[in-house]
Amino acid sequence: MITSPSPPCLDLQIDGNMARVVFNHPAARNALTWPMYEELKRICDSLANNPEIRVVILRGAGDKAFVSGSDIQQFVDLKENEAYEVAVDHIFSSLQQLPMPTIAMIEGLAVGSGLLMATFCDFRISTPNARFGIPVAKTLGNCLSPSNLSWLAAHLGTPTVKKMLLTAELIKAPELLASGYLYQTAEPAEIESVTNALAQKLATLAPITQKASKLTLARLLQSNLPDCTDLMRETYNSKDFRGGVNAFLEGRSPQWNGE
Repeated sequence: MITSPSPPCLDLQIDGNMARVVFNHPAARNALTWPMYEELKRICDSLANNPEIRVVILRGAGDKAFVSGSDIQQFVDLKENEAYEVAVDHIFSSLQQLPMPTIAMIEGLAVGSGLLMATFCDFRISTPNARFGIPVAKTLGNCLSPSNLSWLAAHLGTPTVKKMLLTAELIKAPELLASGYLYQTAEPAEIESVTNALAQKLATLAPITQKASKLTLARLLQSNLPDCTDLMRETYNSKDFRGGVNAFLEGRSPQWNGE
């Protein structure tokens, strides 16, 4: 099992033509601090310019979570709240725009930004007990950017995204395997070998074709995005959002007043 250093970080491991990125914060179920987000951007930019890398595998440290969302403490002193989503969009774009195929290896939770990162990967392999969702209507009372929602809807379907966002339910792996969102499920003892087998297969195929295919699809989805700044500003500047953050950090249930 991968162990956690201090402070939380991302580990980059290069093995021949494969790169492995590990979200290493298991004490908080691999919740992402802002330095971890920034490190993800640096790693993706580095890999994008390395022609030797043919496949990238992303995983969480330990077996409890891929990524369980953002570290909530960083919202306390956030001034430009809606700008947070814009900044995260820019970071996730670096993952989305990697020219080589990417695989998310998911054990446990893929929640919030964890679900987004898994969805920005080209393939997802999970354990059968993995759970997925964006329960912000239950936890913080924030919202997603239009680009992130568009990407989720394209891969999960609008009804599933509405179920995740409006009911705050977490969806189990078998349902997402049946829908095609997951490439495969594998038992915990086998998931690493199953993921490596797919990575090895992808590494033998034409890299320029792979790049053109995935980036063309990404551009098609981005071509008609609306401006939803007003909705993000209203959400992040609301009393509900501030109350949600404080309630989460204090370990109590939030009260939603629609203000």
